[in-house]
Amino acid sequence: MNNKIQQLVRKNILNLAPYSSARDEYEGNEGVFLDANENPFGIYNRYPDPQQTVLKTRLAAIKKVNENQIFLGNGSDEVIDLAFRIFCEPNKDKVLTFIPTYGMYEVSANINAVEVIQLPLNAVFQIDRKSLEPYFLDANLKLIFICSPNNPSGNLIQSEDIEFILDHFNGIVIIDEAYVDFCPEATFATKLNQYPNLIISQTLSKAWGLAGIRLGIALMNEPLLQFYNKVKAPYNISSVNQKIALEALSNTTEFELNLKQILIEKAKMIQELQTIKIVKKMYASDANFLLVEVENANEVYAQLIDQKIIIRNRNTVVPNCVRITIGTSEENKKLVNALKILSNG
Repeated sequence: MNNKIQQLVRKNILNLAPYSSARDEYEGNEGVFLDANENPFGIYNRYPDPQQTVLKTRLAAIKKVNENQIFLGNGSDEVIDLAFRIFCEPNKDKVLTFIPTYGMYEVSANINAVEVIQLPLNAVFQIDRKSLEPYFLDANLKLIFICSPNNPSGNLIQSEDIEFILDHFNGIVIIDEAYVDFCPEATFATKLNQYPNLIISQTLSKAWGLAGIRLGIALMNEPLLQFYNKVKAPYNISSVNQKIALEALSNTTEFELNLKQILIEKAKMIQELQTIKIVKKMYASDANFLLVEVENANEVYAQLIDQKIIIRNRNTVVPNCVRITIGTSEENKKLVNALKILSNG
């Protein structure tokens, strides 16, 4: 499969001589460092570890993968963007997504001049295999993105449909598991060794509560990883962010308590929303948010904004739907009370 992977990679990337940083050439932690034109004074005066070795060791233990199967990006958006830069020739190749879904796939495609094929999910936000199969024959289709749990609908994509794509598509399949920590049993990380063309995108932004440090995780096998490491910026994860991530990953007790609390609050939110008249439908969610159909999404959104309660208006993506993130108990009560007043008004 290594040869097949290389055939998918852009020729200029295959031939690229990557930048070699000072910390790539000398990896030790002790010595008189006069090699990288750093300032000898200061707390963060030294460049960070370009390979994030310590952080990857910790993540490998948590994710139950090998260290040489992990790439760290400046948010998952870097993971997405690099896929286009590695595999897609501008103005020639294509990417396929299932809509509605996370908007950055399309934005990154447009930035990289890559055509986007958008296939609608069915009424319960699952993949229609029959509509998909003809595209497997398109030699210029290089990437398929699958968001699971999906954003904005919140549901997991059926695993048998994902496996069908992995078994029949010769390009790269990227499963975006940004919300999988809320249903960890559903991750495809356990199938990584089975599929050489699989990239799994995860993050510390959601369940780990570290959106502010912008640290994305990609799991893949070494034949793919070598190209990500080849193309990435030399020091794409700062020392500060590596330190904060390590501190959080070392406190799994707090992580598990917060995760449990979010799921408890989610169950309460579902019960409360079922009693509110302007709520017409709630979609099944495996994430930390709910997609909710209301009587008039634009009006509900605007009236909540007036009370400084901010939800996401998804009316242009799914008619009359809003997306509600699960907050603290106090925040959730404020939202529910506001919706009850709107409903009775």
